[in-house]
Amino acid sequence: MQADTGERIAHALDRFEIELPSWGFANTGTRFGKFLQPAAASTVEEKLADAGQVHALTGACPSVALHVLWDFPNGVADAPSVASAASRSGVRPGAINPNVFQDQKYKHGSFGNPDAEVREQAIAHCIDSARIGQALKVRDLSLWFADGSNYPGTANIRERKRWFAEGLARVHAALAPAPAQRMLVEYKPFEPAFYHTDVADWGMALLHARAAGAQAKVLVDTGHHYPTQNIEQIVAWLLDEGMLGGFHFNDRRYADDDLTLGSIDPYQVFRIFHEIRFYEWETGTRADVAFVVDQSHNLKGKIEAMIQTVMMAQALYAKAALVDYDMLRSAQHAADLVRAESCLQDAFATDVRPAIAEWRAVRRLPADPQEAFRQSGYLERMTKERASRAVGSSSSYA
Repeated sequence: MQADTGERIAHALDRFEIELPSWGFANTGTRFGKFLQPAAASTVEEKLADAGQVHALTGACPSVALHVLWDFPNGVADAPSVASAASRSGVRPGAINPNVFQDQKYKHGSFGNPDAEVREQAIAHCIDSARIGQALKVRDLSLWFADGSNYPGTANIRERKRWFAEGLARVHAALAPAPAQRMLVEYKPFEPAFYHTDVADWGMALLHARAAGAQAKVLVDTGHHYPTQNIEQIVAWLLDEGMLGGFHFNDRRYADDDLTLGSIDPYQVFRIFHEIRFYEWETGTRADVAFVVDQSHNLKGKIEAMIQTVMMAQALYAKAALVDYDMLRSAQHAADLVRAESCLQDAFATDVRPAIAEWRAVRRLPADPQEAFRQSGYLERMTKERASRAVGSSSSYA
């Protein structure tokens, strides 16, 4: 491998960070059932400890996204203990995720609920979540809504749109001044609602974010798209509009499968990373975009799956760093289709593993993080310590 190639990869990996989700270390699953793992984390302290193991082995995930309902049972009062636990585990608190979909009162929606009292409770919860972020000095408040309807005529779509606009504006008003805090609006075309979803695509999320205020951006979950949808085109548009705030990365075969990143279509993740780096090359600026993992490891081992995900993300980001942008732009302007496409294909086909191994060695990281974890004995120790509690304390997340 050429020295220049190794240097480009090392430079790219030095700046690459991807946030881990606390819920990815707990017993989660699908709406059909959950297969419990004896070593799964059942407290926020255990989740942070597991995340710390992944970061120590990969060097790429210093922060952990947190879920208010599952990680802050006492609300903002839990912020000091969570911050302390994160510090002990060698990580820091990341994005704060409210939960306005699980409680029984949200049966007919949250911000779009026809009951004004429920709408107020949902807005208050999101504002409280913003305050947790402020207490932890965390920038991103990530909002996903399950709101929608299953049957034609059962919901006033335009009225619900206005309720959402009002609610999002109120949450935005509670944010700390920029740049201390942002509000990220996520979208999803269907599930759990199957006739209409209130924030169903990137255009709806974009309109809501712009209406809410200057500190609101769009959050792209790679699993929240129809099959064959061109996600990197959405990324390119949002970048150009200055409205791309972050990602929830996972992979899928059909819908929101929450499979591990790159397990089905690694070329898609590469293309997403390429669009971001191409934007940075053209503009001479760094895209202010948060990379976060959002996966449900129902079958794979929790920590092993997370290490595998981070290693895959590092490899794909390294490959994206190898695209020759001078050649690409020249080929695009000349309408040289084969040469332009080859710029991406050649970078994607490059074996970046030797360069990544060298990068790890220089930074005193294990040459093989997965094997290092398996040899560490951590999984066996956690299995012994947690087995009885993990089986009896599974999350209801599906």
